[in-house]
Amino acid sequence: MRNLRYVLLAGLLGAAFSAQAAPVTYKLDPGHTMVLFSWSHFGFSHPTADIGLGDGTLVFDEKDPSKASVEVTLPLSNLDTHVPALDKHLKEPDFFDADKFPTVTFKSTSVQPAGNKHYKVTGDLTVHGVTKQVVLNATLNNVGPHPMTGQQAIGFNATGTIKRSDFGLGAYVPKVSDEIQINITTEGSVPKAGQ
Repeated sequence: MRNLRYVLLAGLLGAAFSAQAAPVTYKLDPGHTMVLFSWSHFGFSHPTADIGLGDGTLVFDEKDPSKASVEVTLPLSNLDTHVPALDKHLKEPDFFDADKFPTVTFKSTSVQPAGNKHYKVTGDLTVHGVTKQVVLNATLNNVGPHPMTGQQAIGFNATGTIKRSDFGLGAYVPKVSDEIQINITTEGSVPKAGQ
């Protein structure tokens, strides 16, 4: 009987450890996600636009972050520069051509730990119907139970640089900069059962 108890206890501990070490899938929260991009406007200013998150999933394994993955969809209908005329212009054919290409997507292909909660996230970015590999420098902000909901939660920041002409968005280059700075903050949580 005692041996049976030890076997059951060992099994329960093993199951608990396996569950803890397994990758966790998080649903990214559009209300706590900003995908900002900025550029030089003739060298005089650096406007910023936000493409709000439509849908996003992050898989993260604290024990083995190299198994992490992220996939997001950013609808251009959410694009916001705080200047309505500029929002309209950026959605027109000489830039995003949002009627023809209504979303921007990113799907990671690898995640490399870079020490002290930093990661290099390589993935396929699709903009304007063109897919290119980009690298984002990500920082894990926090992971654990959310103090308001109690659900397991996670949060990251990430930065990167791309050339818009690589995606067929070369209008006004070089006077309006080709180089685009990307700055992302996001958080997500494990969906409740039934969500």
